[in-house]
Amino acid sequence: MVVELKEGVYWVGVVDWNIKHFHGHEYSTHRGTTYNAYLIVDEKTALVDTVWGPYASEMIDNIEEITDIRNIDYVVANHAEVDHSGALTELMKFIPDATVVVSEKGRESVYKHHHRLWNFKVAGTGDTISLGENSLAFVSAPMLHWPDSMFTYLTGKNILMPNDAFGQHYASSGRFNDEVDQIEVYQEAIKYYANILTPFSDLVIRKIDELKRLNLPVDMIAPSHGVIWRKDPMQIVEKYYEWASGKNDGSVLVIYDTMWNATEKMAKAISEGLEKEGVKFRLFNMAVSDRNDVLTEVLKARGILIGSPALNNGLLPTIQPILEDLKGLKFKNKAGAAFGSYGWSGENIKHIEQNLEKARIPIVQEGLKIKWQPTKEELDRCVEFGRNFAKSLRSSEQISG
Repeated sequence: MVVELKEGVYWVGVVDWNIKHFHGHEYSTHRGTTYNAYLIVDEKTALVDTVWGPYASEMIDNIEEITDIRNIDYVVANHAEVDHSGALTELMKFIPDATVVVSEKGRESVYKHHHRLWNFKVAGTGDTISLGENSLAFVSAPMLHWPDSMFTYLTGKNILMPNDAFGQHYASSGRFNDEVDQIEVYQEAIKYYANILTPFSDLVIRKIDELKRLNLPVDMIAPSHGVIWRKDPMQIVEKYYEWASGKNDGSVLVIYDTMWNATEKMAKAISEGLEKEGVKFRLFNMAVSDRNDVLTEVLKARGILIGSPALNNGLLPTIQPILEDLKGLKFKNKAGAAFGSYGWSGENIKHIEQNLEKARIPIVQEGLKIKWQPTKEELDRCVEFGRNFAKSLRSSEQISG
């Protein structure tokens, strides 16, 4: 159903209740998602972003409820990823002479996704396009989260359309943040940030500072996924600033997998040690845990303890993906250590520590490995390991403070 944001500005996107994985199968979307597209009807008509290709006809039908699709003069492609630009090929069959507005990098990426030489117009920070009463203004946002990314701002209506920034994978019956469950929205917003935007945190801070210097009045923030922020819209901007700064809740994650429960016994004993020191912890067995949900908890946490038994001179296969994510996502202000059981040569601890180092997560104490099943005395060592890790975190906080 089409929704009017302000007079002459309409949401013409699609709600996808069924999708449970995104980016192929890389990202879990338990609550579905939306593909948000925005139609602006002025003396000239503009469409800001489209939807994923399979939903092109639904978007086109929504546009036709407002105006003849052939009235569209401009199509803004803030970002070429197909969940936003996928419907372009179908859309442009109706409006082949329309201007497709892209960033400098977007000209290449949109072409390489669609292999069509449309009438491209490159826009950068400070460029504007008059629609009549109102204008589109553009802000380059490279690496938030692709090199081609940009934001579009609608003057007069004070609506910021930042594409992937400030969004969430969240399907709902309401289009606005004041119409939905606030807890759910923030659960999906922080998950989105942790799994997609964390590597670009320094750029996020700089871009937010830049937006504040522009001093644009913002009545709404209309991202390309999830709800539109109209009640206190800058609240999500302030949250992004907080997440980008590396603030944490002081907790520790104990992330592990186990074969015959030896490493699991170690994980629980280590957690007992954390608890004795008054440290909040969360325990995740990666064989049964959603990786994206765990990475969301990593963003919140201060410490990360990784445990795996040795297998084929390495680690259990469930552990390696999250180690790769830690390297790629470049979380700030974390500390780590390794633990695990072994039976033969015991290279598991070395492999975990090497991966933590590559992720630039300081190792604050020597890893703990125990041969075969732990004895009562060895489990006591695990408890002490947890206590010492908690003390190390406190010491590092005092030093940094």
